[in-house]
Formats: sequence, C-alpha cells, structure tokens
Amino acid sequence: MRILCLNRGSSTLKFALFDDSLARIAGGTIEVKGDHQRAIESALDGAAAAGTPDAVAHRLVHGGPELHRPQRVTAELVASLREIVHFAPIHLPPALECIEAVGRRHPGVPQVACFDTSFHWDLPVVARRLPLPRELDAAGVRRFGFHGLSYEYVVSALGPRLGRRAVVAHLGNGASLAALLDGVSIDTTMGLTPTGGIPMSTRSGDLDPGILVFLLARGMPAAEVEPLVSRRSGLFGISGSSGDMRTLLGAGTAEAELAIDQFCYAIRKQIGAYAAALSGLDTLVFTGGIGERAAPVRERVCAGLSHLGIELDRECNRRGEEVVSSLTSRVAVLVVATDEDLVMARHARKVLAPQS
Repeated sequence: MRILCLNRGSSTLKFALFDDSLARIAGGTIEVKGDHQRAIESALDGAAAAGTPDAVAHRLVHGGPELHRPQRVTAELVASLREIVHFAPIHLPPALECIEAVGRRHPGVPQVACFDTSFHWDLPVVARRLPLPRELDAAGVRRFGFHGLSYEYVVSALGPRLGRRAVVAHLGNGASLAALLDGVSIDTTMGLTPTGGIPMSTRSGDLDPGILVFLLARGMPAAEVEPLVSRRSGLFGISGSSGDMRTLLGAGTAEAELAIDQFCYAIRKQIGAYAAALSGLDTLVFTGGIGERAAPVRERVCAGLSHLGIELDRECNRRGEEVVSSLTSRVAVLVVATDEDLVMARHARKVLAPQS
C-alpha cells in the first residue's frame, strides 16, 4: 500500500509518499503564498511522479472536543470539522481544502485524518482544566495541546533513551514544549488553540487576557483580534521585520536580537517549569525546524540551566550532532529530526488494515 501524507502547516504544505515497507519514496515542501489550490496540486503532482497513492493521510491540527483518534475521512467527518473551524481558523480550512482536492484527484482512494491533539488527549486534569467556570470546560474550552504527531515520533524514535522525565521542545514556525513522564504527556504549552504558549514566528503565545479586553474596549474590531495574535505578533511583532529565525539570526539589529532573546528566554523558563512538574529532568530534546537546525538558539536556551544539570557541548551543538550535551552533563540534551509524515503513514495503515 502506497500512502501519501499531506501535512498542511501555517505557511507550508509538506508531502511524502511511502511504500509498503513505509520507506519514503517521494516528498517535498511547498511554500504556500496565497494560492492554496496551486500548492495542493503541486504536492499531488510531485507525489504522482513516484506512483498513484492507495491511501492518503492528512494532519489535522484540531479536532475540537470530540475528534482526536486517527480515523477514515467520511462526509460526516468533514461536516463535523467544518463546524469546529473556529478552534483553528488558520489551519483547518486549508486542511479541508486538501481533503477535497484529493477527493477530486483520486476519487475512491481512502483518506485518513490524523489529529495533532491525540497525543495530549489524556492530560492530567490539573494541566488540562483551564481556570474558568465548569460550564466552559464542559463545552470544550480546555487545554488540548498540539504538535502531537511530532512528539509521538520523538517518543518512538528514542525509546528507552528518552528517559523517564523528559522535556521536548518542538521549535518551528509554530512552537511548543511538552513535559513527558515515561513517554506520556503530562503538560504542554499550547492550550485551547495553537496560538497559546511561547512566542512563535507570528503568533503571540500566552498573553494577559486583559490585553485583548483592553483593545476591544478601545475600539479594535473583534475580527482583527485573530490576525493580530496569529499573524502580526511573536518574533515578527517584536522585531518589526521578520518571523523567520534564519533571517533574524543574520540580521544583527537590536530588534532582531530582542526577538531571539525573548523566544529563547520563554523556552528556558518553560524548561525550568516542566523540570519542577516532573520533579527533575533526565532528557531535553530539541526538534522541529528551529530546534533541529538553529545551533545558536539551542545554545541560548541552555545557557543558565546548569542548576538543572544541563551543560551543552558547544562544538557538538555547532555541528548539530544528535547528542549535544557535554560528558559531564547530568541531563542528556538531544537533537532529533522529527518525522510527522511517518507517524501519519503508520496510523493510516492501521486504520485501513482489514479487520480480522
């Protein structure tokens, strides 16, 4: 069974085609610059060069308060997803476009939805419940957590090397951290939506809710709040020029340096908080585009964490080796190239396997 995986992020569309043995036989990343349909067709064309898929798996960022298990795409599922677009208005509409485009291009080919919230679904109530009235919790206003496919891959790839108490930092255009106890998520930075947590490329991360109340009271239209916190904030908002970490690291301006410093400072604080939640720390893992490739970010994050037992080997870190902690570090610091597509392919094969 050839399985095509489509991973629609906030600014890119990644595709990967796997063969029967789950070996990757084609793949690529397409920058999405306004024309979603053209990006989807380019991805489908790129995969078609290696063969027609027998199944297609999609990364769905949010499934709302009901949907979280990997499952076959049906008309009923698509209708349900349309009803919860407000949970992830940046991510869900283009993902639904991908599902529709595949249906037109490959009618009859089964599709599978893989939800990014699944990994965190059973968070302890102390982390899951938000400090709001009970009726809102019952209505689904809770901490969901995201990047679950990435965290799932890290756990499977490292196995026992993950250690009992681990913090994983998935750092990319979207960024989050998770505290894992025996490979199970006990807390994560993103909350109801992928906008929460640490500052990101263009997303604000956590804010004093009074800020939004203040802006609304001063006349900001409600329709402008989402673009403000999702597209104009974070690294882009601080620097005033770019949300791309590669650009900021080479900019050399005071504004760019402040953006990088705030990003790393927020991550460093969160590592300390999660070390407390885990009653200690055995392993720190960096993954995601920034986590895997930006050695200066890893160095700035780890600076000042020696009290937790974290010591970086600067040369290993500069070379981007898998183990970047020093020989004397009590905490293993690892760099893992994540593979959400492989996790999606595994789920699709399991969902579509004949029932005995």
